[in-house]
Amino acid sequence: MPHTDLHTRWQDQTPYGLAALAAAGAVALWPLAAIEQHGEHLPLSTDLDIALGLTAAALAQVRADVPVCVLPPLAVGMSLEHTHFPGTLSFSAQTALAVMTEIGESVARAGFRRLVLLNAHGGNRALVDLAALALRESRNMLVVRANYFMIAAPADALPEAELRHGLHGGALETAMMLHLAPEKVRLDRLPQARSLGEDMAEAGQVLGPEAEAGFAWMAEDLHPGGSTGDARLASAALGERLLSHYGSKLARVIEESFDFALSRLGHRD
Repeated sequence: MPHTDLHTRWQDQTPYGLAALAAAGAVALWPLAAIEQHGEHLPLSTDLDIALGLTAAALAQVRADVPVCVLPPLAVGMSLEHTHFPGTLSFSAQTALAVMTEIGESVARAGFRRLVLLNAHGGNRALVDLAALALRESRNMLVVRANYFMIAAPADALPEAELRHGLHGGALETAMMLHLAPEKVRLDRLPQARSLGEDMAEAGQVLGPEAEAGFAWMAEDLHPGGSTGDARLASAALGERLLSHYGSKLARVIEESFDFALSRLGHRD
């Protein structure tokens, strides 16, 4: 964490300490992740490790005058698309949505009106949208949907096809893990896992797993090994660059959330 006391962990505070942060307009930052398979080269903790790495990278770059309170990460999310692989932990959609909204309600009860959902798992995205809207309606909060994978990577970081189709356990996630936790990466098992989506795109199809018209998919639909993309393109240096890049953008998200005038939110009846 940065040295300033304005950047703190929720669980390290006292009730009145949290109340003081809320009164100062602090941003509550909640890392959202998953425990799920990422092929045989990456650990089940990949999304969680990346979520925590992104949190640290963002806080290292956020303005010192912006108060931020980081909630304990939500380690388990909705990972139904990976449940046919051993080790994956998953809530149902209903349970995951209930968890997100009920924790958000707890944040609101503590007085916070700015909440950034920093999500590192694609399977959580629809739930993040729904939870954010529910909290906006019920608590009149500013709830920001910060899915890091929706932020464009540096233009020259990886081939366009890899960025588009290596969406699970590919070079991007592998690179960040090589920087964050190299001891967890099985270098002798780095796959070149061409996705079904890449085949469909090259055939000129509009339909695809994450295309203009997408279809629901299980991980094994895209590649039998459970991951997609060419993990051999990854390096620790690339991972460090990616973390800094995403951290810079997420720091701006936090700053702009703090600067956002809550009076711009419409009043409820």
